Amino acid sequence: MTIRIMFGPDNQMPPVIHTPLPPKTEQIHTPVADMAGIGRVRKSNPSSIEKDRDKDKDKDKDKVAEILNELESYIGLIIVKRLIRDLQAFVEIQKRRTHERLIAEPLVLHMIFKGNPGTGKTTVARLIGRLFKEMGVLQKGHIIECERADLVGEYIGHTAQKTREQLKKALGGVLFIDEAYSLARGGEKDFGKEAIDALVKAMEDNKDNLVLILAGYSQEMDWFLQTNPGLRSRFPIHIDFPDYTIDELLAIGKLMFKTRQYELTTDAEDTLRFHLQILLSSHRYAGNARLVRNLVEKTVRKQAVRLFQKPSSSREELIQILPVDINLENL
Repeated sequence: MTIRIMFGPDNQMPPVIHTPLPPKTEQIHTPVADMAGIGRVRKSNPSSIEKDRDKDKDKDKDKVAEILNELESYIGLIIVKRLIRDLQAFVEIQKRRTHERLIAEPLVLHMIFKGNPGTGKTTVARLIGRLFKEMGVLQKGHIIECERADLVGEYIGHTAQKTREQLKKALGGVLFIDEAYSLARGGEKDFGKEAIDALVKAMEDNKDNLVLILAGYSQEMDWFLQTNPGLRSRFPIHIDFPDYTIDELLAIGKLMFKTRQYELTTDAEDTLRFHLQILLSSHRYAGNARLVRNLVEKTVRKQAVRLFQKPSSSREELIQILPVDINLENL
């Protein structure tokens, strides 16, 4: 601010000091509704934090949709897909009820998977871990896959230690135990019972940060649940994985060839169907994808041996699978 001093004509007169007035400022009238204070709510645009939260929610929804689309792309598993959709709806509605301060059902999501080998149990378990992570049920959503040898020790106290180690690795995700019924075999002196007791305790202690999935053959899993009266009630979700039909097995085989950049001729497709029908009628657990994968890999090797006998091969020959390439020997 500039201050001016002026002297009059008479040097004996005191100087006149002029101090400029401060510039006028416009008065800003704050609407009552915008005034902060007791009983007032400030009306403003959403903060950047709220916007970031909304973006994160949208990303989570996109990831959930992506995972569910992947589930739908699996061949067969119609009942399994429906149950997973039901689980998603149940979890989401309980979250909404909690947000509205309504009574919500506890999210006890431990599961029993029953079915023959190669029917998709491990694949679906991995997908469930990812799905629950994106839905906010699990922190990490990873999966730890183990069996009896990873849990049962050789002396007293060793089993509990090994089981706790696997549980610690699985916290925040899924602990998947294949052939879980083997834990109850071996009689009273077997250490498998110790592993079961440790698992039951962990289910209660970490119910908000762990999903336990026990898998195995249908009949054996039913027997296993009967050996311990408290087990069945702790696993409210039971999912049966049916064997694949002949059409589903054929579709799986064709997809496996396609992902490897091979194509079946029309005659080769008929030959593949014929061999799959033989497998289904002769093998107890033939109706699964694992056996089809073995057949596909064996076919690719046979095609390679056939083409290796020629000095050169065209691109079409390298892609085509012929009926002579498909064989069940030593499968």
